[in-house]
Amino acid sequence: MAATRKFHELWANHCSLVGEHYAVEREVAELIPEERRRILQERSRKVADALQQWLAGQRQRVPDGSTTARAIDYSLRRWHALTRYIDSGDLPADNYWVENQIRPIAIGRSNWLFAGSLRAGQRAAAIMSLIQSAKLNGHEPHAYLSYVLERLPTQPASRVGELLPHRWQPTAVR
Repeated sequence: MAATRKFHELWANHCSLVGEHYAVEREVAELIPEERRRILQERSRKVADALQQWLAGQRQRVPDGSTTARAIDYSLRRWHALTRYIDSGDLPADNYWVENQIRPIAIGRSNWLFAGSLRAGQRAAAIMSLIQSAKLNGHEPHAYLSYVLERLPTQPASRVGELLPHRWQPTAVR
């Protein structure tokens, strides 16, 4: 449903299905998956079906090749994937969290063209992966990298996996 958020602006003077969708999302955010799924199927399915019908109707009114037509076509082609969260109480309705996690990498991508060489770029990518992995595992990246870089020279190759972010315990820092 996140891909459809821009349509809210186009329909601001009418009853907002996207707004209704997010109202349901706020209500079920803290519920257990089974309860979330039940409520989403009861309420969000109706909203999603109405939004799909509205999009299909709007698509007939806009010229082929326009930005709006491409946006509507994108949503309609991916409708099953966009509404998959309704049938699963475990999936979020959008992927904002993931987008925010990868944004630094996407922004830095053009900067990495100037790493000096392919090998330097590969090293930078490896370090960025470690930093992001440390963050995703709830670690402070500087503390994690300091620990790893201190131990890496003497760590046996057969036990290098012990230094990965998902296995590291911050209490192990001296």
